[in-house]
Amino acid sequence: MAEKLPSEFDVVILGTGLPEAIIAAACSRIGQRVLHIDVKNYYGGNWASFTFSGLLSWLEEYKQQPNLPEESTAWKDLLDKSEECLLLNRKDKTIQNIEVFCYVSQDSENNIEEVGALRKNPAFVTYGDSTDAQDSAEEPPCQEIHSLDTSGSEISSHPNNNTDPDTTVETGVPDVKLEMQTQSDVTSSSTPPLDTSEGDNVKLSTEETLAQKSAKRKITYSSIVKEGRKFNIDLVSKFLYSRGSLIDLLIKSNVSRYAEFKNVTRILTFQNGKVEQVPCSRADVFASKQLTMVEKRMLMKFLTFCLDYEQKAEEYQDYKDCAFSEYLKTKKLTPSLQHFILHAIAMVSETASTIDGLRATQHFLQSLGRYGNTPFLFPLYGLGEIPQCFCRMCAVFGGIYCLRHSVQCLVVDKESSRCKAVIDSLGQRITCSYFIVEDSYLSEETCNNVCYRQISRAVLITDRSVLKSDSDQQVSILTVPPMELGEPTVSVIELCSSTMTCKRDTYLVHLTCVSARTAKEDLEPVVQKLFMPYAETEIESEQENELEKPQIFWALYFNMRDSTGIDRSSYEGLPSNVYVCSGPDPHLGNEHAVKQAESILISCSQKKNSAHLLQIQKILSMMLMTLSYRMLDLLVHLK
Repeated sequence: MAEKLPSEFDVVILGTGLPEAIIAAACSRIGQRVLHIDVKNYYGGNWASFTFSGLLSWLEEYKQQPNLPEESTAWKDLLDKSEECLLLNRKDKTIQNIEVFCYVSQDSENNIEEVGALRKNPAFVTYGDSTDAQDSAEEPPCQEIHSLDTSGSEISSHPNNNTDPDTTVETGVPDVKLEMQTQSDVTSSSTPPLDTSEGDNVKLSTEETLAQKSAKRKITYSSIVKEGRKFNIDLVSKFLYSRGSLIDLLIKSNVSRYAEFKNVTRILTFQNGKVEQVPCSRADVFASKQLTMVEKRMLMKFLTFCLDYEQKAEEYQDYKDCAFSEYLKTKKLTPSLQHFILHAIAMVSETASTIDGLRATQHFLQSLGRYGNTPFLFPLYGLGEIPQCFCRMCAVFGGIYCLRHSVQCLVVDKESSRCKAVIDSLGQRITCSYFIVEDSYLSEETCNNVCYRQISRAVLITDRSVLKSDSDQQVSILTVPPMELGEPTVSVIELCSSTMTCKRDTYLVHLTCVSARTAKEDLEPVVQKLFMPYAETEIESEQENELEKPQIFWALYFNMRDSTGIDRSSYEGLPSNVYVCSGPDPHLGNEHAVKQAESILISCSQKKNSAHLLQIQKILSMMLMTLSYRMLDLLVHLK
């Protein structure tokens, strides 16, 4: 990185999360001079994705949290008498209650490194930095290489020539390219069958087959670390609604060319102690054996009403103040249908209002069929790719990026209460018109009156899916309703190896809910219902194998700060041209991040336009005053 940055920008953005990345791309696209910086050594902040070893480095950083050395106070000499400083936070306190559990055998072998990992460069390592963590955010696993055509054409994908079956891209779930149309061309291919020509191949005995299956299930901690680059683990896992605001933004901005997506293949629910698949489309509903013919007709009638519920206000007008779960009971739906609609279609809590429930159901139905049989898409290599895509667009249009670079303080004009400049960690003063900052960088004094919520998160590496099917390449969403009164609803996202987020023959499972206690206390009851710890035991029979729950190889629990929904007035002493972006929210979609970015952009443009109008008004008033003086001189001369 150059020793000094340019001294003047239109917008300075601190933090590389999704809202900040969208704002950076938009500002750069319209010709604004953008400086986008982050204290961390990876993109995305709490929206990032890591390889397995990168995640371990990230965990160590948060567990240790040693006292940082005092920074130089030479920046005080850069302030004028009419200016004051607003200090920023130096420690990230958004992650708490970290607990890690390893259920596979931990080898005595030391210094295990992942295959293909880059060596650390001491020149770039500072406190809390890990090049392993940076690798995860900047370089995807070498299974597909994406190259950006500088002429502006679509990104081309070049398959890797490696014939290792563990590095071959599975194609059981179709890739999706986003285009400006209602239906996309979704293609899929299947893995070619093995050559079993008679006379040349010898059939394996039953004992050998069982031995192979048992060996396939045996896994050690070192094997996970060595193949750690095949994992891309999200700090927060979400799906994209096919007709959601983020998909529309990706298409309109042409950022979609920087990413690829997978269809979510199944929507599951947990009912009567077992996992069941929920029928989504009309064809699925009438083909389902879980519902009677009467239930099918009742369900289709209600879903048809939800598609244009605004036009039939008389049917829900009296229940606006009621919970959606209570409203469903008035529609004479069976308990099974109420469960499906509430937890698998609307995906809202039992306390959600009727309007929120109807709106969520409508959004679900409108997203069906655009890119597949479910309303959801998932980005290859994890959700952390999306902020990076917007950052790439910003850089293409001239934005400047600096990782491992911090801002010490904001320079605020005492008279106007506006941020005039920032002073970075190198003591350089950089002037700017607007400053965008992620909530975690604000000091405790600024956030003294802010009341934060928490999100409970769990990440599991398992050996099989929670619901067996013909294909082992399923991408699933499962909603587990509260097991007891007062407990939160838990969202479970299960990813297969074709999403490029885990190694072959494993699944990556994300659990998320609104925190009531620590993450382990909130999520462990659901984990125990659906999974079991890994045990190195022989498989005695196929029937026993089918009855087993998925086994957990490795588990991580942590709480993440939820800074969404905070009113601007809650922050003390915030300058008028400083805007705060929140971190991830606990919901399945990304609507809040997109709306927040749009809101900040609108506020900035309005203030800029009003400033221009004020300047024009001043010029006009000066012209009128000059004209009036000349008229008076003329009148005096005539007299």
